[in-house]
Amino acid sequence: MPMRYLRIYMMLMRNSLIREMGFKANFLLWTVVELCWFLGQVLFIDVLFSHVDQIGDWNRWQMVALISTHQIIAQIFQAFFYINVTNLPELVRTGKLDTYLTLPVDAQFTVSTKQFGLDNLTNALIGTGILLYSIKQLQIAPSLPQVCLYLAAVMLGVCIHYSVMFSLSSLCFWIIRAQGLVYGYFNLFNIGRYPDTVYKGVFRVIFSWIIPVILVANVPARVITRAADSALAGMLQLCAATIFVMIVCRLIWMRGLRRYSSASS
Repeated sequence: MPMRYLRIYMMLMRNSLIREMGFKANFLLWTVVELCWFLGQVLFIDVLFSHVDQIGDWNRWQMVALISTHQIIAQIFQAFFYINVTNLPELVRTGKLDTYLTLPVDAQFTVSTKQFGLDNLTNALIGTGILLYSIKQLQIAPSLPQVCLYLAAVMLGVCIHYSVMFSLSSLCFWIIRAQGLVYGYFNLFNIGRYPDTVYKGVFRVIFSWIIPVILVANVPARVITRAADSALAGMLQLCAATIFVMIVCRLIWMRGLRRYSSASS
């Protein structure tokens, strides 16, 4: 069964790449736009640290590693899931979701994986380059366990973004047009590029557990730039938060399908 889904996904990715290459100018334009946005964030960090030495327990290059990690996670999420998730309300409104429900595979899988954004993956690679440069400036040599933990944390971060946005998008079964909620979260998860130490009280609780966007980039950045044991608690919290939001995501989706009235009904 997993191999079957993998073959289907590879076919969908191939079709998306063919479609992307049919609009090369658009691909190049969005790559440049995303690159400029990312470099603007790095420049902001440089300006900020010209006035202060540290923000909480984060120094200049640790902050650059945090921004880079946020960029990597956000771009991977956008490459594989963003277009598909934001398109769900339109599928429900027009009744086109019927097509996905009749396929002999899980509907959430097909809805979530139809399109792929190559330009976003290119910008994730740029973020990786900046991350490696920041690690060099920190004069550290992450161990193999640290690198593995970092990669696992990045994947968990992508799962969190997907689960929260898909949950919000699935509210279209009740409110029809849920794009406002989806785009609102897309703007909200940018708070994850700031150090966790700047958030306090109820705000930190909400965005560390219920909508855990603070953890998404902070935990992997701590893993790769500090001693591995110092980030263990963060990894456990990230794992717990990921499981929680994925379960909620699936429950909302299944409940929403029971409310769905197809175009033919």
